[in-house]
Amino acid sequence: MTKSHSAHALADRLMTVQQVAERLAVSHWTVYRLIKNRELTSVCVGRARRVLPQSVDAYLTRLIEEAA
Repeated sequence: MTKSHSAHALADRLMTVQQVAERLAVSHWTVYRLIKNRELTSVCVGRARRVLPQSVDAYLTRLIEEAA
């Protein structure tokens, strides 16, 4: 897989702020706050903010571990 092709495959998996909000059952403002506080990793694609799915998974894992 070429570097360009792997970057394209990653871009296809990026989540919108709304998708993250729906997955976490929170508002989009909460997602932006989590991004600002560096609890979620995101990138800008043009003017659009996208969140790395593994960042959401890591965040949920931390929440579960803290609750235990």
